Amino acid sequence: MRNNRKIFIASIVALLTSCAATTALAFQESPMLAEQVKAGKLPPVEKRLPAKPRVLDLGEAGTFGGTWHRAYKGPGDRWGPTKLLEERAVKFVMGEDGKLELMPTFIESYKMSPDAKEFTFTLLEGLKWSDGQPVTTEDVKFWYEDVFMNRDIVPVIDTLYAPGGKPMKVDIVDARTFKVSFETPYVYFLTIMAKDSIGEPSLDRPTFIQPKHYLKNFHPKYVDKAALDKAVAEKGVKKWQDLWGSKGPITAWNQNPALPVITPWKIVTPPPADVMVMERNPYYYVVDKAGNQLPYIDRVEHKLFDAQESFNLMVVQGQLDMQQRFTNNGDFTFYKENEKKGNYKVLKWTNSEVWSLVPNLTTKNKQLQELYAKAEFRQALSIGVDRDTINELAQSGLGEARSASPVSGSPYYQEDLEKHWAEFDPEKANKLLDQIGLNKKDADGFRLGPDGKRVTIVVEANQDAFANTLELVRNSWKDIGIELQARIIDRTAFDANRDNNSFEMQYTSFDRLSIVPSDPRLILGDDGYGQEYYKWHETKGVSGIEPPKDHPIRKLWAAWEKASVAGTQEEADKAVNEMIRTFVEQGYVIGLVGETPALVIAKNTVKNVRDGLINDDVTRGEGLAFPAQFFFAK
Repeated sequence: MRNNRKIFIASIVALLTSCAATTALAFQESPMLAEQVKAGKLPPVEKRLPAKPRVLDLGEAGTFGGTWHRAYKGPGDRWGPTKLLEERAVKFVMGEDGKLELMPTFIESYKMSPDAKEFTFTLLEGLKWSDGQPVTTEDVKFWYEDVFMNRDIVPVIDTLYAPGGKPMKVDIVDARTFKVSFETPYVYFLTIMAKDSIGEPSLDRPTFIQPKHYLKNFHPKYVDKAALDKAVAEKGVKKWQDLWGSKGPITAWNQNPALPVITPWKIVTPPPADVMVMERNPYYYVVDKAGNQLPYIDRVEHKLFDAQESFNLMVVQGQLDMQQRFTNNGDFTFYKENEKKGNYKVLKWTNSEVWSLVPNLTTKNKQLQELYAKAEFRQALSIGVDRDTINELAQSGLGEARSASPVSGSPYYQEDLEKHWAEFDPEKANKLLDQIGLNKKDADGFRLGPDGKRVTIVVEANQDAFANTLELVRNSWKDIGIELQARIIDRTAFDANRDNNSFEMQYTSFDRLSIVPSDPRLILGDDGYGQEYYKWHETKGVSGIEPPKDHPIRKLWAAWEKASVAGTQEEADKAVNEMIRTFVEQGYVIGLVGETPALVIAKNTVKNVRDGLINDDVTRGEGLAFPAQFFFAK
C-alpha cells in the first residue's frame, strides 16, 4: 500500500510568521498562570513573553486547560516525550501542500552567506528561560566554549558539526546576535539543525544555548572541587563529567525539574515514576494568532505500561488523548473497530521508515562476524525472508516489501534500489549459502558453520508487539537452514547492547529515509550495523574497531565527506545519492516492510491534530504536529 505523498523541502528560507504583527495583540494566558500572577508569584504575561513573540498559525485558536494523557515505557523511553517539546533554532513545518519548510523558533532571524560558509542568528528580544532569567548570547558562548569545545564534556565532536574535519566556529556579535562559520561550504547545515541539536550534551536541548546561570554551578571553570564533589555525591555518579550529557542527572531535561528550559512544558515528576508529569512553562515564547500564550494544555501525563496488550487496552478504554508512539500497524483493525467505544479516531501519517533487521558487522560472535562480511550471506538472509507474509500478518497489509532505502516521495528516492535483495527466493538463498561453504546440516536441518556448530542468529527487539514478525522471519529462515532465536528486551537494554557491541542482530525501524542529509548517520553505520566502525571513524581511531582497508563502509564515509563540503546543493546531493546507493547495494541492513502508515490515536475532544503528516525521526515524529497548539474542546 504505497503512500504517494511527495516529501520535499521548499527553498531554505525562513517561514516567518511575522513577529511584528504581535505588537497589536492583547496577550492572554492560561487561568492557572493568571492565578499565580494574581498571587504575585509570576509577572504579567506581557513581561514573560519576548518583545515580539513567535506566532504559530497552524490551526484554529484554542482554549486553555486540561491534561494530555499519554503512555510511556519507562526511563529508556526518552525520545517519545522529548519529541513533544524540542526547540531547535530552526524547525521543519509542513504546509497544507505537503511542503516541508524551515521556520525559526526562538531565533528572530537567520541568514546564510552566499558561499554557505557563514550563518548569522539573532535571538528573540526578551526571550527567557523557564525560571524567568533572560536568554542571551552569554548562553551561546557558554554552550560553545565551556561545553561543546570542552573535551571533558564532549569527548568527540560529531562529524555533522565538523565538515572536512574542522569543527564549526561560533563568534558573538552582540547580546542577541552570533555567527556560526565553517572553513568549507555547508549547504546542509540548516536542515541538520532542524533534525538535531548540536551534539552531546544537547541532543534533546535547544540548539546553541545552555542556561549558563544554572549549569555553571556544575562546571569546574566556575565552581571549586568541593562544590563539584558535593553534586557528584548527591546525584550518585562517579565524577563531575557524569552530571552532563543527554542522560546526565543535571542536563537531561526529563531527569532534572530544576533545569531551566525554553520548551512549552517542563518536567515536574521524572521517570521512573508510574506517571511522568510535565507542566506548562510560564515563559514559553510562542503565542497563537489571537495572542494566546501557548501551550493550550496545562499538563502532560505519561502513564507507564509494559506490554502491547496493556497499551491497546488503554487505547480502547479512551485513556489516551493523542499518541502515535507505540501504535502497532498489526492492530489497525482492532483500533478501527473500537473507535466509537474509545471516543477516538485513527489518523494515518506517512511513515518514512522501513522495518528492518540490522546485523552487527562487528559482533563478538566470530562465526557470525565472518559470515556477515560475505555479501552472499547477507543476500541469502535478505531474499530468504517472505516479506509479503510479514506485511499481511504483522502490518495488516498496510505496507509493501522493500529494501532499507529512501521511501517514495523522498527527493533521494531511487526506484531501482527499492527492491534490491527484496524478492523472496529461498531456492537462490539456499544456493548462495551452499556456495560459501555452509553446505552441511545437523539432524534438524540447520546449517553448520566451519566450526561444526549450528548457524544461529539471536535477534533482539524492544517491544513484545514485534514477536510476531520475528516468528515469521524464523519460519522463513528455517527453510534455508538458518536458526533465529528471538529475544524481547526493554529499550534500555536494547540501546545498551548497541552501545557495547553486545548484539548479533536487532529488529527495529530504520528511519531517517526522507530528508536523508538531515541525518545520514544511520546509513553511515552509527547506532546500528557498523557501530564500532563508526566509533573508530568518529574518534579517529581512539575507540571502536577499524574496518579493513578495502571495506565498503569507507566509501560511505568518503561520499558523505564529499557532500558535506560541496559548494552547491546539486553537487552535495549527487554525493549523497552515491552514499545511499553504496549502502543499499551492500545490503548491510535487511529491509522488510516499508511504505506503511504511522497510526495516530486522537480523541475526538482533542483539536488541532493534523492528519497526513510525515513521520520520521528527521521531522521529529509527533513534534512535527507542534503539540503546543493541541487543545481540548470545551
